[in-house]
Amino acid sequence: MEIDSEDKTLEEELDDEDNNNNDNGDQLQNPKLRSDSDSDSDSEDESQQNQELKTLETELSSNPANYDSHAQYIKLLRKMGEIDKLKQAREAMNTVFPLSPDMWRDWAKDEASISGPEGFAGVEKIYDRGVFDYLSVSLWCDYLNFIQVHDPSVRECSPDGISKARNLFERALTAAGLHVAEGNKIWELYREFEQAVLHTIDENDIKAKEVQVQRIRNIFHRQLSVPLVNLRSTLLAYKAWEVEQGIVLDAQSSEVDGISSHLASAYQKAMEAYNARAQHEEQISMQNISDTEKIQNFMSVGDPARVQVLYERAMADFPISIDLWLDYTRYLDRTLKVGNVLRDVYSRATKNCPWIGELWVQYMLSLERGRAPEKEISSVFEKSLQCTFSTIEEYLDLFLTRVHGLRRRIECGGEVNGVLDYSLIRETFQHASDYLSPHLKNTDGLLRLYAYWARLEMNLGKDLVAARRVWESLLKISGSTLEAWQGFIAMETESGHISEARSIYKRCFSKRFPGTGSEDICHSWLRFEEEFGTLEAFDHAIQKVTPRLEELKLYRIQQETKASTDQSEVSGKKIAREKRKGGSTATDKESPAKRQKQTAQTQKKGYEDKDQLQKYEVNEAQEAKIDLEKTDSAPDEKQMKGSDVVRTKGYTDQCTLFISNIHFKANSEDIRKFFSDVGGVASIRILHDRNTGKSRGLAYVDFVDDEHLAAAITKNKQLLFGKRLSIARSDPKQNRRDGRRVPREQAFASDRRRHNWESASKEYVDTHNASGSQEAPQTATLKSDDNIQFKGKNIFAVPRNVRTLGLSANKSKTVEEGDEKPKSNDEFRKMFIKE
Repeated sequence: MEIDSEDKTLEEELDDEDNNNNDNGDQLQNPKLRSDSDSDSDSEDESQQNQELKTLETELSSNPANYDSHAQYIKLLRKMGEIDKLKQAREAMNTVFPLSPDMWRDWAKDEASISGPEGFAGVEKIYDRGVFDYLSVSLWCDYLNFIQVHDPSVRECSPDGISKARNLFERALTAAGLHVAEGNKIWELYREFEQAVLHTIDENDIKAKEVQVQRIRNIFHRQLSVPLVNLRSTLLAYKAWEVEQGIVLDAQSSEVDGISSHLASAYQKAMEAYNARAQHEEQISMQNISDTEKIQNFMSVGDPARVQVLYERAMADFPISIDLWLDYTRYLDRTLKVGNVLRDVYSRATKNCPWIGELWVQYMLSLERGRAPEKEISSVFEKSLQCTFSTIEEYLDLFLTRVHGLRRRIECGGEVNGVLDYSLIRETFQHASDYLSPHLKNTDGLLRLYAYWARLEMNLGKDLVAARRVWESLLKISGSTLEAWQGFIAMETESGHISEARSIYKRCFSKRFPGTGSEDICHSWLRFEEEFGTLEAFDHAIQKVTPRLEELKLYRIQQETKASTDQSEVSGKKIAREKRKGGSTATDKESPAKRQKQTAQTQKKGYEDKDQLQKYEVNEAQEAKIDLEKTDSAPDEKQMKGSDVVRTKGYTDQCTLFISNIHFKANSEDIRKFFSDVGGVASIRILHDRNTGKSRGLAYVDFVDDEHLAAAITKNKQLLFGKRLSIARSDPKQNRRDGRRVPREQAFASDRRRHNWESASKEYVDTHNASGSQEAPQTATLKSDDNIQFKGKNIFAVPRNVRTLGLSANKSKTVEEGDEKPKSNDEFRKMFIKE
């Protein structure tokens, strides 16, 4: 279809200024009107445009909420002349976003150019949709001009046409007639239309002329009572018009002399209001003003209709300002309270800012206040769920608002024609549960939702079984939440089902809840039995609850001890790091071998005589041999932190047993029962693996005195869970080095190594005796009282990984055999340095 050039020219006449501002790239092009030369010149750009078009289509298919992509897509289609795609693109964008006044104007002009006079109804509908989205005086003027030119009934001034035009002018005045800066344009168009109607009335129809003259006079009077720009010019125009009607006035005077007192008073008030507003209008028109200042200049107080127009002007300039929409809707809810106006404003607000849950909530409440039908409220609710909000709580508010509205209308007997019943509430709750439960697990929001659901099932749905199912569903999701159990119990108690409430207590009193919840539920059960139960039930509750409370008390003590230990460990590590930082700088540059040599020399210098030196060497050898047995090393502090510790007052560190070969499933209570016939157990510590947290089969047991300790040792090699326990006294005094006390937690290494060390020493001596050695070296035995005995010669000062000179690899003789003996430093020099 080719573009009708006459129609296009007619459309240009409606807004010459707007068309002059648009470049050729923004005008709708029709490929059929292009000449051959134009086609040749455009062929180079066609492939690029097609590629850009595909890119935009792909983007919009994956993300329909991309405003910029929609705008670019429409602009490109308009440039390429893709008429069918262009209309679809505009409709697609308008389903997601409101269009700007310029977009609506372009759409209407394109449609008028393409369809011609036959498409009048379609263009009229486009204009009617366009003036709804934003307040735009220029778009209203285009709409009014289009109707006067293209509507045959209006153009011919038929009664129906005149009535239609007047209704449209009144709509325009309601929407934009109070626009301080531009509203006078609509008033002038209205007067011009009525003046044209006056000229069509027969000169002989005096009465009709008088009625029409009074109609025009009324329009003047209405305009002069509104604070608008150029109000003095309007007064002069009015006086000139009155002179034309035969009224004697000074048409050149801008004063109120000659006009009625009523009009003069209204005019003076309008001028005062305009003068008070003029400074703000001047600020708004400035280009270098910030958005915040501009918004502040829109805000005003006064007549609700004028305030509404100011809000509408602000929304046109700042369409996605969340605070503005919230303030605007709240103002209308407080003051105007007109159902249709509120509905339209909320519809536009949620279209401009669909990601704000509060707007959707207020929208549904406004519809409910206006007694909107269920179908409309349900439609708004479904649209809201398709939006993306910043928090999950906004979705919860939407669901609850929907349920609140349904409950209120059902209780008030609204829509009793079968449209509203409790099944709608149940479906909404189920929908909310499916949608929100994965995101609100163990939260107060989910508890509120389910508690409300269960209460409505009981009170409104009259279904106790359904209410219990609701609570059971919540316990499957948030069973570790104390409030969920308490809510379930409260429902059963309030409804008089004591046995059912007691059974819930029995199910949950042994569960572990955060904080003091475990103790609270136990005490709550006792209070419940005191108030509702029998004496037997109360005694039974005491029997169940007392051991549980004792267990929780011990657990709290253990947690406090562990926290204190952790704090001490952190403090100790911090101090150690600070010491290392302070003393490491001097030795960082030295090699490890040099530092080791200097340390050994420094230590040896500290001994005054030979006996002290020998004692040092023996301790060196002892530590060397311990290093070779690291596979059986003691646990460090981190290992001890994972131990089961149960302490009782009265024990001392001197009465401790070390137990090994414990079954991995055994706990402190099992060990306590094992020694129950002996008694006197003060503390039990089971050692756990630092990585896995599992038991290592080792434990310490402290007793209150030696008598109980001695009795406990007699249970050595007895069975516990099918395994024979190895029980021995743990003596921390065995773990001393150079007079320094080794931490108690490392004592068990000595307990396990003591027997292995002595056995290994004996085996070493026996081996040398069996090999025929005449002088077998004796081991240096470290007694528990630190008395050291030396027999024979010692070679502990020889480096551990260097074989004594003179010993072959296949010999196990000592250095005493033959004439071989360790060489001195001078002898080494003579061997390798030639004289």
